[in-house]
Amino acid sequence: MTPTSDFSFLGLFLQASPVVKAVILGLIMASVWCWSIVIEKYLAFAKARAQSDEFEQIFWSGQSLDELYMSISQKQPSAMAALFVAAMREWRRSIESTAKPLAGVQMRIERVMEVTITREMERLERRLLFLATVGSVAPFVGLFGTVWGIMTAFQGIAASKNTSLAVVAPGIAEALFATALGLLAAIPAVIFYNNFSQSATRLAQRLEAFADEFSAIVSRQLDMKT
Repeated sequence: MTPTSDFSFLGLFLQASPVVKAVILGLIMASVWCWSIVIEKYLAFAKARAQSDEFEQIFWSGQSLDELYMSISQKQPSAMAALFVAAMREWRRSIESTAKPLAGVQMRIERVMEVTITREMERLERRLLFLATVGSVAPFVGLFGTVWGIMTAFQGIAASKNTSLAVVAPGIAEALFATALGLLAAIPAVIFYNNFSQSATRLAQRLEAFADEFSAIVSRQLDMKT
């Protein structure tokens, strides 16, 4: 700690103690990983919404459900299309297994759709927990680095027996740098976690609404066959 200490970000990092350096590197890596998740999930949810819009438009256009099933089942279906494919697959298996539809067909189809919704939402929500973890833990990790840095700075002050601002300031700046990085990692993580959680909730509600509508169609088809 000297009057000519470097107060740039790189200088503060290089002057910090090994523990504070480890905290800073950990927070930087967590922040980079968070932003990679944010970009991935932003694109994933935007794609899911667009694909759901496109599928609903085709589904309600009046096209035969069997034709739609044959065309979609050959591709990698989106969330809502996967829900439709799973339901149609169970429907076709049930009506083809016997000349007369079996009791419980609608219940099985509804169960298949519930499982599909759960699986699709788990896929979309994967790694969101990391954002929540960083948002809650990063400030405390940064605070730990700050406390450790201040302790190290005070030890240096005691050893040099010099309490002038020029001697104290560099050590305090190094310590506070860790807290700043902790907040820099936590704030975007919390914001985007909340945003993606709301997007996931809206998409799940949309899938559940489609499942209810398709269940009603199945019910009408069963009534016609009895």
